[in-house]
Amino acid sequence: MNKRTLKKVLLLAAAFFTMPLAMAQHIFKGKVVDNITHQPIEYAFVYANKQSAATNKWGNFQLSLTSDTLTLTISYMGYQKRSVQVKSSDQRLVIALTHGQIDLNEVVISPHLSNNSFHTLSALDLNLRPVNSSQDLMRLVPGLFIAQHMGGGKAEQIFIRGFDADHGTDLNVSVDGLPVNMVSHVHGQGYADLHFLIPETVASYDFGKGPYYTDKGDFTTAGYLNYTTKDALDKSMISLEGGQFDTYRVAGVVDLLGGKAKQNGENAYIAGEYNYTNGPFQLAEHYKRFNLFGKYTKQLGQNNKLSISASTFSTSWTPSGEIPERVVAAGTTAIDDNGNAIKILAAANTINRFGTIDSAQNGKSTRTNAIVKLASDLENNWTLENQLYYTHYTFQLHVNSTFFAEDDVNGDERFQNETRDLYGYNGKLSKRSYLGNATLISTLGIGDRMDRTYGTLYSNVTEKYQFLDAISQGNIKENSLNAYVDETLETGKWLFNAGARVDYLHFNFHDSTQNKAVISPKVNIQYTANEQVQFYLKAGKGFHSNDARAVIGNSGLQTLPAAYGADLGLNWKPVPHLYINAALWYLYLQQEFVYTDDGTIEPGGKTRREGIDLSARYQLAKWLFADLNVNLAKPRLVGEANGENYLPLAPTFTSTGGLDFKFNNGINGGISYRYMHKRPGNGNYTLTADGYYVTDLKLNYTQKRYELGLSIENLLNTKWNEFEAEEVTQLRNETAPVDQMSFTPGTPFFAKLRVAFFF
Repeated sequence: MNKRTLKKVLLLAAAFFTMPLAMAQHIFKGKVVDNITHQPIEYAFVYANKQSAATNKWGNFQLSLTSDTLTLTISYMGYQKRSVQVKSSDQRLVIALTHGQIDLNEVVISPHLSNNSFHTLSALDLNLRPVNSSQDLMRLVPGLFIAQHMGGGKAEQIFIRGFDADHGTDLNVSVDGLPVNMVSHVHGQGYADLHFLIPETVASYDFGKGPYYTDKGDFTTAGYLNYTTKDALDKSMISLEGGQFDTYRVAGVVDLLGGKAKQNGENAYIAGEYNYTNGPFQLAEHYKRFNLFGKYTKQLGQNNKLSISASTFSTSWTPSGEIPERVVAAGTTAIDDNGNAIKILAAANTINRFGTIDSAQNGKSTRTNAIVKLASDLENNWTLENQLYYTHYTFQLHVNSTFFAEDDVNGDERFQNETRDLYGYNGKLSKRSYLGNATLISTLGIGDRMDRTYGTLYSNVTEKYQFLDAISQGNIKENSLNAYVDETLETGKWLFNAGARVDYLHFNFHDSTQNKAVISPKVNIQYTANEQVQFYLKAGKGFHSNDARAVIGNSGLQTLPAAYGADLGLNWKPVPHLYINAALWYLYLQQEFVYTDDGTIEPGGKTRREGIDLSARYQLAKWLFADLNVNLAKPRLVGEANGENYLPLAPTFTSTGGLDFKFNNGINGGISYRYMHKRPGNGNYTLTADGYYVTDLKLNYTQKRYELGLSIENLLNTKWNEFEAEEVTQLRNETAPVDQMSFTPGTPFFAKLRVAFFF
């Protein structure tokens, strides 16, 4: 073969092998935004010529196609589908979507949604179900139940995936990257009080179940819950509400800059909220809460976005607390015949379920937050996020749930107090690489959190708040450093995600210190068979930290007990208007934490949980939607004999569901239920926490400039217990303590009216 012939052969071979690359060399890039706020839309579905992509949090997408001219189709639930003619891949596309009707037919099961398999559920539920409280927001999460047992001012008790998660021990909660959970809190590890969040400011929320997410650390055992506030308003609003039990609410969100500033990438708004209620109890709750929130965002050039937000919140209340079952039967009260509150009364007068044993209980709390975030879209598909945050927090609570069981002279009144400063930093560097039709997303994250408490005190006091003795006292210093790496490969129908996280915690109490580190690997695999069926497997390790007082006190508890879990799940659209998510799951904990009435932490032992989660969303008509969530769990203590291995209060069977409707004439609303099956009250199931079934109704008439609304909690006026727990209690007239279930009654029929004005 001569040189000329060899050259021709080599040129033909090169052309043959580079032909696929030449056919796929047209790269289309663009951004999808909201047409009113001009804010990016994440998870919008973009497709053309049998190729597809999903927008990232910046609203950006990229498609690699063989043609230089084509029609792009963009869809996202709650927006009108749009088609765009593209004549050249050199165009930098900015595509604005207009709000439209919700249509489940627009939901596409895509391999591009990473490991956020619950995005469709959260987006649909937030769009359909009206919310006007942080409690409403939490109840949107399938399988998550909450309860109050010390008045409305305390953080809710959380139940999810077979966990009585106390006030947040096993659920990582955050808002805009700001941690809500409080480490080494005087009322319980992981205490997550979300009442500072004004619901009208929430743009979206995402959640994940299990310990499978590299960017989520402490308390991510049962899962995580994160809320994102709006960067911009589509309209301003003032809302007035009034209802039974002297209940009032005034709320508002006001745009400060207007439409021209939005077009230039600048937004600012403020929001405020005031709540008051006396509640259904005989002893007026005098619950007051004030919230204020402000946010400013500015586009700095094309590639940088600055976000600054601040909020403050204060609340006070007089709780009725928990009541032993025998008290109602005996007719004990803390209200005399003239309706006057008495501190602690013997069984003498008649009451109903809404009476009070100890009217000396009360609480106060404040929280002030500040967040500064700079997000940068760098060259060559790099992105960088830097966030600083600060919180100042106070908490005071007088509580008595055992009455005279431990001190039959002074009573068991206890006082909890702390002041806290919280400082933190979150940083994340990401690189998106395109390898033909495959995409590799590489992420490196680092973070630091510093908690400083002042005047942390848990003490015994008299019914007149006179100090008796300290159960625990002292300032706490706790630092948490973390770093993680995460790799996600999208190729064809497959998605592979693997990562690892390291957390290093430093505890300081009474000038004694202890350090501990934990490494948590994660892996997620996803296979999308087609636009109707997707399978996923998640596995990983997480942890929840122990209280610094217990760690330093050398109480024999593990410092960072691990959680190991796995999910085998399915996303399925068997018909165009039906979406189903289902999962089989397993979770093992090296140690549970049990918080007792005297402020100590007892080792709960190793535990195992397994269960089934099922969520379905079905659009019955253009205006009518149905939802159903069923959650089964088998929580057990490891190493104990059958019949002695139950986990008190751990939910075993819960379900929520309902019908929501939206008519074109502005009438909208829905009816919903929540069901909690009875469950063990103690370790051998000789005591029972009763189940309940409660129905709620919401009706609205919405027009361009105003909205009228009616909401009814407990529509059927069901007699139910919102919270129950085993307590050893003794009343003043009793000679010995009694081991029995105590309860807080659930809200009876409760109606509220609302009028809102938009401008």
